[in-house]
Amino acid sequence: MGIDPDVQRDPAVTAPPPPAAEGVRLPWGRVPASVRLEVEALLGAAVDQAVTQPGGFSPGVAARVRLTDGRRAFVKAVSPAQNPDSPGMHRSEARIAAALPTAVPAPRLLGVHDDGSWVALLYEDVEGRMPAQPWRRDELTRVLGALADLAEAVTPSPVTAPTVLEANADDFQGWRRLSRAQDDGTDELTGLDPWLSDHLDELADREASWPRAAEGVTLAHADLRADNILLTGGRVLFVDWPAACLAAAWFDLLLMLSSVAMQGGGDPEQIFAAHPVSRGADPEAVTTVLAALTGYFVQHSRQPAPPGLPTLRRFQAAQGEIATAWLRRRLEGDGAAGVSGRPNRSARVTP
Repeated sequence: MGIDPDVQRDPAVTAPPPPAAEGVRLPWGRVPASVRLEVEALLGAAVDQAVTQPGGFSPGVAARVRLTDGRRAFVKAVSPAQNPDSPGMHRSEARIAAALPTAVPAPRLLGVHDDGSWVALLYEDVEGRMPAQPWRRDELTRVLGALADLAEAVTPSPVTAPTVLEANADDFQGWRRLSRAQDDGTDELTGLDPWLSDHLDELADREASWPRAAEGVTLAHADLRADNILLTGGRVLFVDWPAACLAAAWFDLLLMLSSVAMQGGGDPEQIFAAHPVSRGADPEAVTTVLAALTGYFVQHSRQPAPPGLPTLRRFQAAQGEIATAWLRRRLEGDGAAGVSGRPNRSARVTP
């Protein structure tokens, strides 16, 4: 399936490159020897060579390995020493990956090592690469088509997964947290976009209704970006599923498009409107979830970096700028709902 993203760029504007979706990886050789031996026992041979893969933010190991018998695999491993939340994310990913049917375009899970501290996930090795950055039109078309196929394959969800509310209840409270900070007179809002400051309470009110707006029976990956996508000779694979949840069919597309636009992929509103998964979507629900997502990016980007993830906040801030512009455009556009959900036909559209 091919979907034309209708990429539009202004050749007169030269913007600095967006922050890379890369963190600080732990080399395979720094994993405790006892853990490496357990992983090798699961793989059935010793690791002869391990090549760290840079894409993504996990502070643990992410390496393509070659075994002494010539076979290959992909290994992810982390402990609380790198980041206290990462082992739990690996456990969540293991549960989802083990249950995914073969119809889902994702690497197959080969095994799991979990000693209560270190968690290692062993996957089949995939000969592929992440999409080029900035996005190429043909590759974005391929990915958008694959995303449409994915949504169809996982509706209704073929696996047990948390609801979108259960998975994101703590994350999607950005505007309410900033609104409370504003009421408390703290300096947490220093440097906040003036338009956001002026509409903070209204955005917080809208954000509160995001769970109903996002609910659905589709298995959403819920963390799609270029660094979680692999292009092979004939397939598009979606990797890293720890955030998977049950949500609206359009949830993945909406969450993905801020990073797509940030990385040169084109107008998120045009791409969203043209995509099959958005057909029949309630515009108010879409705007409400976009508001919650924007609040997540903006509020989280203003926090200290999490342990082991020194590059994450800059990436979130860049996505927040894109999401803010997109949200404001939807809220102020001719005929679109205003911040409080009321029509605002006279407001100027902000690109």
